[in-house]
Amino acid sequence: MSLPIYLIGARGCGKTTVGHLLSKTLGYAFHDTDHHLQTSLQCTIAQIVAEEGWESFRMKERDSLIAVTADSSVVATGGGIILRPENCQFMRDNGRVFWLSVEPDELAKRLDAEPENEQRPTLTGRPITEEMSDILKVRSPLYSSTAHHIIDATLPPQEVVDHILQVLSQQRAG
Repeated sequence: MSLPIYLIGARGCGKTTVGHLLSKTLGYAFHDTDHHLQTSLQCTIAQIVAEEGWESFRMKERDSLIAVTADSSVVATGGGIILRPENCQFMRDNGRVFWLSVEPDELAKRLDAEPENEQRPTLTGRPITEEMSDILKVRSPLYSSTAHHIIDATLPPQEVVDHILQVLSQQRAG
């Protein structure tokens, strides 16, 4: 069995798309913490946040992370999973963590093209380009310190997967 692979990064960076491709390529199971959370609670993230607040959501998100962690799996995490230090430590201790890094302007373009408001509630209510820029100022150091590897996710999804596979093969060889 192989350790789980965690994909972290801002919403819209491609964690789910890359995760599906990577899991197929490796023959691993694919898990998405947001999907697991919504399925198990039978409501959207936006509903959880509206009804219970961000703190409650973050606690449920942690439970979801633990629930989906398994050997030989790829786990796409929510963009804010790194806001809780215990989540960062859990992922670093239990698998390989890849930060799918994308600049704020590109994230804004992607989110404008596919808003998915039920899954991705606005954090500030401001225009998405401003919001993503401010969020990344806060979160980039957390993504960086949590990740074992930083991957340029502005590339097409298959190229992102190829880069992750290169890193994994180098680790096995080293």
